Amino acid sequence: MIKVSPSLLAADFGNLEKELSAVKESGAEFIHLDVMDGLFVNNISFGIPVIKSLRAKSDLFFDTHLMIIDPLSYIKAFSDAGSDMITFHLECNSDIDETIAAIKKENKKCGISIKPKTEAEALLPYLDKIDSVLVMSVEPGFGGQSFMPEVLPKIEKIRAWKPDILLSVDGGIDDKTAPLAKKAGADTLVAGSYFFKAQDKSEAVKILKA
Repeated sequence: MIKVSPSLLAADFGNLEKELSAVKESGAEFIHLDVMDGLFVNNISFGIPVIKSLRAKSDLFFDTHLMIIDPLSYIKAFSDAGSDMITFHLECNSDIDETIAAIKKENKKCGISIKPKTEAEALLPYLDKIDSVLVMSVEPGFGGQSFMPEVLPKIEKIRAWKPDILLSVDGGIDDKTAPLAKKAGADTLVAGSYFFKAQDKSEAVKILKA
């Protein structure tokens, strides 16, 4: 079953409670929360206080994507703020196994994300320890970028290696690129601009899942 995870980065930040309600009503399964520290990526988004505030307003599944240089130091804080799944980058500076263990200690789902230029093979030591892989189909840091089709073979490899893992793709997902990602083996589509700019968000979710 295909799942949709709208990326809050593309939402109207002046009306976040309304935007969360729209996600819930659309039939999307998750809300994708992009946390950026200005170091791992050249942008700063939002952090723990915002997620905690959103948690009080929504029962959506919070998929927190940490684009930060030292995720290990912040796992408990993001867990306590209300994250349901914490995804961190393989390219970060934290010890990968220790970060996985810290997330599991908090009884949260654990994901690892890889940038477009990182080989899928780099994930092999960790696939049996995690719940999810997030393949970036744009360079992380900014929304509104174009989908990079060169990541599709990586998705195919990961799906072949681990048929039951939650396999997400993030970046440039719309009605034209979603079929490519799904054909390659992705079962979760992170969509920002396509979802939040849609006049009919329920229809946008149906199109992505179709």
